[in-house]
Amino acid sequence: MFVFGRGVRLRTQIVLLQVVLVALTLGIAFAVFAYVSEQRLSGEYGQRALAIARTVAADPVVRDEVNGYSSAAAPRGPVSDGELAAGRLERIAEDTRTRTGALYVVVTDDTGIRLAHPTRDRLGEMVSTDPSAALRGAEVVIRERGTLGESVRAKVPVLQPDATKVVGEVSVGISTAAVHDQLLRDLQRAGLLAGVALFAGVIGSLLLARRWHELTLGLQPPELAELVREQAAVLHGIGEGVVAVDTQWRTTVVNDEARRLLGIDGAPGVSVDEIGLTPRVVAVFRAARARPVPAAVGDRLLVVTARTVSREGRALGAVLSVRDRTDVESLTRQLDAVQSMSTVLRAQRHEFANRLHLLNGLLHGGRPEEAAQYIEELLGSGPLGAALAGMDSLRDPYLQAFLAAKAAHARESGVELRLGPNTWVDANLAVPVDVTTILGNLLDNAIEAARVSDRADGERVQPIRENSPGSAAAPTATALSGQVEVELVQEGSTLHITVADSGAGVPAELVDSIFTEGVSTRQDNGAPGGRGVGLALSRQVARALGGDLVLASPGGADSALRGAEFIARLPGVLEETGTA
Repeated sequence: MFVFGRGVRLRTQIVLLQVVLVALTLGIAFAVFAYVSEQRLSGEYGQRALAIARTVAADPVVRDEVNGYSSAAAPRGPVSDGELAAGRLERIAEDTRTRTGALYVVVTDDTGIRLAHPTRDRLGEMVSTDPSAALRGAEVVIRERGTLGESVRAKVPVLQPDATKVVGEVSVGISTAAVHDQLLRDLQRAGLLAGVALFAGVIGSLLLARRWHELTLGLQPPELAELVREQAAVLHGIGEGVVAVDTQWRTTVVNDEARRLLGIDGAPGVSVDEIGLTPRVVAVFRAARARPVPAAVGDRLLVVTARTVSREGRALGAVLSVRDRTDVESLTRQLDAVQSMSTVLRAQRHEFANRLHLLNGLLHGGRPEEAAQYIEELLGSGPLGAALAGMDSLRDPYLQAFLAAKAAHARESGVELRLGPNTWVDANLAVPVDVTTILGNLLDNAIEAARVSDRADGERVQPIRENSPGSAAAPTATALSGQVEVELVQEGSTLHITVADSGAGVPAELVDSIFTEGVSTRQDNGAPGGRGVGLALSRQVARALGGDLVLASPGGADSALRGAEFIARLPGVLEETGTA
């Protein structure tokens, strides 16, 4: 185990470790090669000795001569060294040894007495190694040490001329020095190749260290460890979702909050287009303009921000941060409802002050009869009814206040907001925030469409008379340039909402995509977060309630108000009253 100090750079550590690893691997491989080569060479030289021994033992002259010295032949008396040295067996053996380069070629009789030997002083003596296996008729290849030194030797039986009986044996040996010399030459070549491989390994280690340095951005091991700890703490400790991709737009990091908010799995290495992001989120991610953009995902309203990431001028990818604005949006809607109530109350206070001034004038003018008649008229008309005709068909005060505020907003924009003739809701809202979210988006879009509409025929909406009930003053007229009609109908606990306007309608090319995030009939004009979110969010809220929001009519000459018409069905949003 190698231990490096903290002062040793990661790049140097990689080079040293790689060089040691390559050298160790080559050393082991070289040792294995040497062992295998030695065994292979011993085997090859043994087979060579065996082939020489077989050739000598099969020679008819050798068979005949050895048979003459065997114990089965007729007694010949003692054999002298001079006779054997001058005999044909000695010549054949020496010629064979000289020709093949063997260490020795020895021929014995069936008792192991040497009949041919390179050293003439050894003729007529018993061989130094055991000849019994060959004399029993077996061929033997073995590595042994004899009178001439260590050798790889082969022993082959010599048969009678008629091949019926073993009468001797031929032993051929090749010195192990020859094996070692050949092995040394092979190892020298292998060592040269190992040196080249080691050099290549060092070069590869340097290149690998350089590449590692680039991949780690020059960070050292302690810095990398600290970075990992910080990343784990930050990614899983913050309340924001984080999705990171590399330069090929493959995911590298997806924290738990991002999985929860975006409803994705986010396995690393997957293309950002395949992890389940909505088209709007993908578009924002790929644009990476570092600008917060609202996006509806499921029943949540999120704010997503995408930024490119670089270090020392090198692009590393992009990061998408995701914040949940659902609760904030819910509080915003509730605040809108409170503001709507405040607007209505402020209008009522102003109207009430005007009425008191009128009563004061009538009484001081000596006209008590007209003042009494005016009071009776005031008692017969509700304050909210004055704000929007037909308001008494709505039981829920939340809806009354909300629609009254929207009516006031519409009049300020030069648009008339009116209730449809079939409006009737005899129950209170169970989920007022969700209902006003959908209704508010539809009314805002309709009022804006009616306000900016420029009709080709120059048609204007007829003036609407606004008289204070019982007022003795002459009625005033205000010319409104557009109309919006909203109709709310109760069906058990289900609320049906229809909103139509007198605007230009939805262009034909946007009919199929009007509920897609980012799609709007109006220009962006620097609106925070862009346009095209309201309808998408409203449809998602409606579907989350088990209902739906659809474009009933894109507008045109056949439409009652010539503009777009939207219908929403919201089941379970009304408290059951038992009234059909």
